[in-house]
Amino acid sequence: MKQPLRELTLRGVILGALITVVFTAANIYLGLKVGITVASSIPAAVISMAALRLVKGSNILENNIVQTIASAAGTLSSIIFVLPGLVMVGYWTGFPFWQSAGICAIGGTQGVMFTVPLRRAMVVESDLPYPEGVAAAEILEVGSAGTDVVRSPGEPGLWDLTIGGLISAAFSVISSGFAIFATEVSGIFRIGSVATGIGAQTSLALVGVGYLVGITVGIAMFVGVVIAWGVAVPILYHLIPSPDGVDYREHAESLFRKDVRLIGAGAIGVAAIWTLIKLAAPMAKGVKAAMAAVAAARSGQDAALPSTERDLRFDYVIGTSLFLALPLAGILAWFISEAGVFSGPIVWVLVIAGTIFSFIVGFIVATACGYMAGLIGSSNSPVSGIGILAVVSAGLLLVALLGHSLDQAAVQKEAIAICLFVTAVVLAIATISNNNLQDLKTGQLVGATPAKQQIALVIGVVVGALVIPPILQFVYQAYGFAGTFPHPGMDPAKALGAPQATLMSTLATGILSGKLDWSMILTSMGVGVVLVVVDEVLKRFTRLQLPPLAVGLGIYLPSAVTTPVTIGAIVGWLADRRLKARAAAAGQPFEAYAELPRRRGTLVSSGLIVGESLVGVVLAGLIGFTDNQNVVALVGKDFAPTAMWLGGIVFLLACIDLYRRIANSKK
Repeated sequence: MKQPLRELTLRGVILGALITVVFTAANIYLGLKVGITVASSIPAAVISMAALRLVKGSNILENNIVQTIASAAGTLSSIIFVLPGLVMVGYWTGFPFWQSAGICAIGGTQGVMFTVPLRRAMVVESDLPYPEGVAAAEILEVGSAGTDVVRSPGEPGLWDLTIGGLISAAFSVISSGFAIFATEVSGIFRIGSVATGIGAQTSLALVGVGYLVGITVGIAMFVGVVIAWGVAVPILYHLIPSPDGVDYREHAESLFRKDVRLIGAGAIGVAAIWTLIKLAAPMAKGVKAAMAAVAAARSGQDAALPSTERDLRFDYVIGTSLFLALPLAGILAWFISEAGVFSGPIVWVLVIAGTIFSFIVGFIVATACGYMAGLIGSSNSPVSGIGILAVVSAGLLLVALLGHSLDQAAVQKEAIAICLFVTAVVLAIATISNNNLQDLKTGQLVGATPAKQQIALVIGVVVGALVIPPILQFVYQAYGFAGTFPHPGMDPAKALGAPQATLMSTLATGILSGKLDWSMILTSMGVGVVLVVVDEVLKRFTRLQLPPLAVGLGIYLPSAVTTPVTIGAIVGWLADRRLKARAAAAGQPFEAYAELPRRRGTLVSSGLIVGESLVGVVLAGLIGFTDNQNVVALVGKDFAPTAMWLGGIVFLLACIDLYRRIANSKK
């Protein structure tokens, strides 16, 4: 009888924890500096395979656990989109370890628990593409020692993954590192009294994501770009012209960041609620199946259940979720009592309301983030958009609870801090939910045990929670944040911008001071409703779809991020058209004819993601170590116009090469 492969091993846990420290440090620095984080799941899978090949008995499932642990902690570092706001508003003077770690650990663990009943509905029975989950599975299958996958000569395999990785890594080094190729090709221009623009990052990883998500999501996201830059920005620019002395390009970008992204965030929120409603039936089915599994376990009848169908027991999930309310309430009470502004019953009202809010809104965003990860991958999901919705909702709750007492400056400052605290918990839930279902998709494809992955995710969360506060404290002491410094005389030019945390603290302050302009929020809700209606009408009367969540993403994300995703989706669509013509000429069914070329496309696209991700981690480490964003640049700013042309041309050639590798692939 064949022995089952080992999954959750001590050496795998240790390796995952070590990778976690590296990726978390890189993500915290990069996120605070420029507002982006590096996806850790796929690079972790590659590093794990390289390391475990050196020891005896490693296998694909053990590698999967390593990447699961590392990706959980790396993803949790997105807490930097909120937590530094508590320093910026003057409530904290640093990052107290136990409060910061508690927020990360409790929120992250709840993110794991909330997605257990979602796995069947959103992973097993869903047709969501999960691009990064599929890519990670392909990487594990072709690269893990001990895999049972046997490939015939000429069949897609490790070489396709490698060539994609080499092309992407080389391009990323030349662009992001040497600065010979531009990292973005974009332009903003005026037409009469309005301004508009378009951009595209020369990111082959995003092209790979686009190929994996497919044409429906790719086009829907570009519709969002059209709404943002073809409708919203021109209208706002006409209503609010560029002030004297301000470049029109800077003004248009400012309108997008401050106003149009709020429309996108609101549209995402409406689409997320609609998604939750539509998923109610399959989620109820999943909960029913989970309860049946609990009953079977108690009666000893669960032995026949395949390991690939075993989640954490549902009674454990419910018990853990309820138990975590106690430490969260305790930390929130500690957080509130430190300032001494509130006393008596109002403290417990705020604690109970904040705890319930964090868990209820957390469950809603867990569903939304899981769905977004399924659409375009966890690294491209706008969790900061979810943060915007959470901070607005938390702010409104506090306005309702505190009322006129917010007119007092001390009460207002305390309320802003509480708003950011509960938003941080919600964001921790959101980031892990965003990552969790992606990892569970990888596990499903490689034959992993969901329960063991869910345990690994909790381990990753705990490791991340322990390392995030000291790293945050270190970078704050070393650089400071924009406008906020731990020591007098620090160089403002070296301060970390922390753009998302700045936005969150600004929104919280605006709501609780009564100075927020609500017009964009209300507009965003209307746009979300229209998108939901349009998609439902299209699905009812045509074969077309326009996923409202994907359109909301297109509005919210910069066009430079969305455009290469659309390009990758179009490359896949064009390759399919070519393959259909070749299948018809050969007199063969299309699906059978296209199976191997499509697999080659998946592997090459996965390689594109791997190469750029690994280079991104390395460059982030070099930047952090040297405090120089141009640490390996070979040219100066004067080369920028030439770099834009060179980067654009080579980027297009790489896209054409991807098309040719798929469309001209022999069956």
